[in-house]
Amino acid sequence: MFKIGTLADWFGKGIVEGIRESRRCGAGGVQIYAKNEFDPRTVKPETVRAVRDTAGECEQQVTALCGELGGHGLEIAADNPQKIDYLKRVADLALEVDCRIVTTHIGIIPAGRDSEKYAVMQRACVEIGAYAASLGAVMAIETGPEPVARLKAFVDACNGEAGSRGIGINYDPANLVMVTGDDEVKGVRQAGLSIVHTHAKDGRMNLFAGPEEVYRLFAQGEIEILNKVSTWFTETPLGQGAVRWLPYLRALKEIGYDGYLTIEREVKENAAQDIFAAVNFLKELIPQI
Repeated sequence: MFKIGTLADWFGKGIVEGIRESRRCGAGGVQIYAKNEFDPRTVKPETVRAVRDTAGECEQQVTALCGELGGHGLEIAADNPQKIDYLKRVADLALEVDCRIVTTHIGIIPAGRDSEKYAVMQRACVEIGAYAASLGAVMAIETGPEPVARLKAFVDACNGEAGSRGIGINYDPANLVMVTGDDEVKGVRQAGLSIVHTHAKDGRMNLFAGPEEVYRLFAQGEIEILNKVSTWFTETPLGQGAVRWLPYLRALKEIGYDGYLTIEREVKENAAQDIFAAVNFLKELIPQI
């Protein structure tokens, strides 16, 4: 019904060894960050070959590449030409490793469609979405900075203007639970078939600060700010947070999603151990749906 993936980088052993670790833990796919040694602007051909060959040898599908925009995503018009070019290159690189999905954070989509920021973000996504669609690929915007209903409306507006299906959703239930306070189960039904990839992550909210405040501080990126943000929510191993896993997975089944549940564990210590446990958690849960 669902396929289980991991994020190769979070094993802490480099991309190639991360792919091997993904196989060892019983997953069938890996997502890879398009940065550092796998940045499309600087990646070496031999690195691409190693990723493609190792994935084949280990029977791992590359589920998605993660395009790291940093800062304010696509909110600032002057910064967007460079960022749009980067995401296009990520899409090109994805095809080289037999992948058709690029995930990214684009910033905070405004509630008002008549704002200049909304127009800036929409123009950027229309261009990226049209390019992705021309390759048979999708750029998937990750949930978190706004309610799912607003994200879904934005995706539809971008696809309608581009005349394509090049923009989709990377659904992360933990971001909704930890930061947005949105209903992670209801949101699946709101997003529907716009969901092309998911992150299997868990957590709980400690204090509601509002997603605008949280993601604004993340965009500033200073360590003391990030330490402050980290007190507002806690990411946990799968099954130990507030995500309602059975209702959530049943909702995914209901809308017809049959793609990857890609485990994301954003901690420096014990990440690999938690990923192995998460694979087992999902394998025990899926038959109950």
